[in-house]
Amino acid sequence: MALNIFKYFTLLLCLTVAAYGQRTPTISHITQEQIRDIGGQVDLDCSVHYAQDYPVLWVKYDRLKTTESLPLSTNSGLIIRDSRFSLRFDAASATYTLSIKDIQETDAGWYQCQVIITVSNKITAEVELQVRRPPIISDNSTRSLVASEGESAQMECYAGGFPPPKISWRRENNAILPTGGSIYRGNILKVTSVHKEDRGTYYCVAENGVGKGARRNINLEVEFAPVVTVPRPRLGQALQYDMDLECHVEAYPPPAISWLKDEVQLSNNQHYRISHFATADEFTDTTLRVITIEKRQYGMFTCKAQNKLGTDEGQVELFETIIPVCPPACGQARYAGAAALAPAAGTAAALLAAYTVLLLARFAHTRH
Repeated sequence: MALNIFKYFTLLLCLTVAAYGQRTPTISHITQEQIRDIGGQVDLDCSVHYAQDYPVLWVKYDRLKTTESLPLSTNSGLIIRDSRFSLRFDAASATYTLSIKDIQETDAGWYQCQVIITVSNKITAEVELQVRRPPIISDNSTRSLVASEGESAQMECYAGGFPPPKISWRRENNAILPTGGSIYRGNILKVTSVHKEDRGTYYCVAENGVGKGARRNINLEVEFAPVVTVPRPRLGQALQYDMDLECHVEAYPPPAISWLKDEVQLSNNQHYRISHFATADEFTDTTLRVITIEKRQYGMFTCKAQNKLGTDEGQVELFETIIPVCPPACGQARYAGAAALAPAAGTAAALLAAYTVLLLARFAHTRH
């Protein structure tokens, strides 16, 4: 009887061992998705059962290119030589732990735990490691833009990083955007109809909470026809003295500027000197100096500005006075080609007083 019981338990043990030997390996646990900062550390766990006789691997692979994979470890040993990686095996829980320290941006991706059954058969489980990265504005973002007044304009801004950055737009000095308000959110800033006031610097700002964010300056140039303004439409000066006639021109692209009198274009010579001062890309001050004024030079002068988008002009009248106007008469006046000092301010005041006395004397003589 005792012999039969012994045979029964021996048979049961053999059947148990045989059954245990036929169990298929399984992965009972894999770490869930992990998010880490650059420079941090992460532990990836893979727990397996019934895999004592099978190779267990950690592999880094590309989901888009499944043929490209990098084996990192096999069973309890590392394959790669990288001091940032280490592997631990806990026999009690049959857990293989892949540790990565000083995490780099290139460590982001999918990590797969594999149990190799045969050449063509394996059991797998995977976990994604995401690495927080500060925003970097992409090269396909707008750098500068030129648009003609009245046309539509579109500025685009894209950025990489994790979490995905959010894009906002601002103008220099927090000026109002063409879309209204001082901030616009979105990858594309579209202006339906551009005006010259819209020109200037725009800021594309990418932020995701990692670092200080990224910014790109985008310059919007608006082409528009010239606008000519005349600060002093009427100017008087005495004979044989100089006088400066001025015009202010606003245009882009920079225009061709000319001065005319009686529909004849003037040039630099002994009678005229033309100067242009560009105060900015869109602003030009132009000055015509009439030198040693003669009778025939009194009258209407025209300053004309022209670019590919249009033409504008302004007019300045030069009339005769008895008393010299200072400036520019405070400088040198020319008489028949010779240079002589023009009256100084005190002299001009004395002349004005003498002229006033003369007028009063004439007035008194007329009454008598």
